[in-house]
Amino acid sequence: MRNWTTSGGNRILQVLTGRTNVFLLRNGKADILVDTGPGFMWGTLQKRLGLLQITKIDLLILTHSHFDHAANAAKIREKYNARVVIHKSETCYLTSGDNILPTGTNPFAKFLVRTFKNKFRTIALYQPCKYDYTVDEIFDLSDFGFNAYVMHTPGHTEGSVSVITDNEIALVGDTMFGVFPRTVFPPFASDPYQLLRSWKKLLETDCRLFIPSHGWANKRALVEKDLLRRTGSNQSDQP
Repeated sequence: MRNWTTSGGNRILQVLTGRTNVFLLRNGKADILVDTGPGFMWGTLQKRLGLLQITKIDLLILTHSHFDHAANAAKIREKYNARVVIHKSETCYLTSGDNILPTGTNPFAKFLVRTFKNKFRTIALYQPCKYDYTVDEIFDLSDFGFNAYVMHTPGHTEGSVSVITDNEIALVGDTMFGVFPRTVFPPFASDPYQLLRSWKKLLETDCRLFIPSHGWANKRALVEKDLLRRTGSNQSDQP
């Protein structure tokens, strides 16, 4: 189980990998889960949490409402008495178990969306879940004992968010990918220009590591280089 520890002593554990990465933030007093993985990984997720002797989850943060991130949210809320956090623009999807149809950012991804659009809407449905808190721009996690916050980073979806811990490590959901060499750009995004603006917001933090929901962790230098290549500046307000 991969894990990282910040200078503030907060631990980030990768409790699920494969189809979607799922993370657990721990500080010795509270546990925060970030995403839940797709429905078919529920058994594995329970097993991993059991190995960590987790019986209570204080907060479940959903980086967005796609099925591979939110499908087990209702189960987590019920079994672990977790309070659920999601961006305010995606509450309607979570409470209906529906999905925002993704938009491809490259020819192959666009082909997949065109070809499997109707099938996607069917297979991607999941158990609806209630929410307890909504994010607008910032959701502070200090009440849970963490020097951390949830930040709105739209682009992949309108309500995508990232979790910034100790201003060192960012859990970025699908705002970045860690699958392709030399780029962190995701294959699906509702607004690619807004996505790049979110990269800039993330780089305005002091985070050195940006950990996505798919693939491996990205170092700051790679994100800066990719933003520069796509916009002409890693400080540009307008991609």
